[in-house]
Amino acid sequence: MTSLRRRLFFILVAATGLIWLSAGAWIYIGSRSELEHVLDTRLQEAAKMVHSLVDAHTMPASADALNAALPAEVPGYERQLSCQIWSLDGQLVARSSGAPAARLAENVDGYSDRIVDGEPWRVYTIQDPVKRVRVMVGDRIGLRHKLVNDLIVGLLAPALLVLPLFGLLTWASLGRGLRPLRSMATELQGRDAEDMRPLDASRLPAEVQPLAHALNALFDKVEAARRHEREITAFAAHELRTPLAGLKTQAQVARAAADPAVRDRALSQILVSVDRTTRLVRQLLVLTRLEAEAAPPREGAHKASDLLAEIVSTAPPLAANVQVEIDPALARLALPGARDTWMLALRNVHENAIHHMPEGGLVRWCATPDGRGVMAVDQGPGIPEEELALVTQRFYRGRHKSTSGTGLGLTIVAIAARRLGVELVLSNRQDRSGLQAAFVLPRA
Repeated sequence: MTSLRRRLFFILVAATGLIWLSAGAWIYIGSRSELEHVLDTRLQEAAKMVHSLVDAHTMPASADALNAALPAEVPGYERQLSCQIWSLDGQLVARSSGAPAARLAENVDGYSDRIVDGEPWRVYTIQDPVKRVRVMVGDRIGLRHKLVNDLIVGLLAPALLVLPLFGLLTWASLGRGLRPLRSMATELQGRDAEDMRPLDASRLPAEVQPLAHALNALFDKVEAARRHEREITAFAAHELRTPLAGLKTQAQVARAAADPAVRDRALSQILVSVDRTTRLVRQLLVLTRLEAEAAPPREGAHKASDLLAEIVSTAPPLAANVQVEIDPALARLALPGARDTWMLALRNVHENAIHHMPEGGLVRWCATPDGRGVMAVDQGPGIPEEELALVTQRFYRGRHKSTSGTGLGLTIVAIAARRLGVELVLSNRQDRSGLQAAFVLPRA
C-alpha cells in the first residue's frame, strides 16, 4: 500500500534537492564568470603596476622587488601571480619568484591564454616601444578553477550537512500535518455499521474538509437509501397483507359455501386478489430493477406510434368497454433512449389510465401541443390539484384510489422518465373531464 506520507516526503526532498542543485549550478556559473572578471582585472592592474615601476626608471632587477610590486596573495593558496619583464629584442630582464623560465605569452598586447610547461596560464601583456620592454603578468588557470570549486564547496557543504536535519523535520512535519486524517480514520473505525452521524469538519484543516464533507454526503445518501428500503419493506408488507388476507377469507367462504352462486362470487374475488397481488409484486420488482441498475444505454430513436401499438396489442382485455385511440401524427414523433425503459413508462401510464376509466371511456394518445413529446389524455376522475405533486411517491394512492391500484404505477413512470432524460408533466384537463400525462422531450 502506497503511503501518502512517504510519497510527500520523497516529493519534497527531491524538489528541494533539485532546487539546491539548480542553485548550486547557477552559483557556480555566476561565480566563475565573476571571478574570471575579477582575476582578469587583477592581472591588468598588476601589469600596470609593474609597468609603472619601469616607467619610473626603477626597473626591478630582482625577484624580491617584483614580488613586492605584485598584489598580496590570497591566504592558503600558493603564489598565484607571476611576472616577467622581457626586452623587445627577446631577452628576459626580470621575473618574480615562482614564475616559469619559459615565456608566458607571445608578442601580443592584452589578454592571452598559453600553455607553459604543460600548464594553462592566463596572461596580460603590456608592450612599451619607448622603454623597449614587455611586461607579462599571469596566473595559472588551474588555480582559478580551484578558487571557484572551493567557493562552491564552501556554499554547498553546509547545505549537505543540513540535509539529514531537513529530512527529519520534513518527515515529522508531514506526520503532524496528516494527523487529522489519522484521527478521522480512527473515529470511523470505532463506529458500528448503524452509526451514520456526520463528521465534525469545523476543526479539520481546509484541505481535509472537502473529504469530510464528501463522507458526510455519502453518509446522508446511505442513510436515505436505508430509510427508503425500510419504507419500501413496510409499505410492501402492508399492501401484500390486505390481498393475502382477502384471499384467505374468500377461500374460506368458497370452501364453506353450499350455494354455487356464493362460491362462484368468492372464487371471483380470489381471482381479483390474485391479480392485484401479482401486479403489486411485478411493480415492486420493476421498481427495484429501475433503482438498482446503471443508467440505461443510449439507443436510437423509436417511433412513438410503434411503441404504443405494441402496448395496446399486448395489454390485458379492457373492461367496461374502454376505447384507446392513437393519433396517426405520432408516427412522425421519435422517442430517443432505451426502448425497454420507454415501454415501461408508457405501459404504466396506459394501465393507470385504463384502471380509472368509467364505462365507455376513451384513452387518447397524441403529441403534446408544442410537438416535443407524447401524452395520454383520459376521461377519468383526474387528480385533485393538491395531490398532483404527491402521486409519484411510492404507495400514494390518493383520494380516487381504485381497488386494483398499488400506488406504484406513477412512481415507476417518474423514475423511468428521469432515466430517459424527459420531463413527466401531470395535469388535469381544462374541462375537468380527465387527466393528461405528458412526456416532454428536452429542447434540441
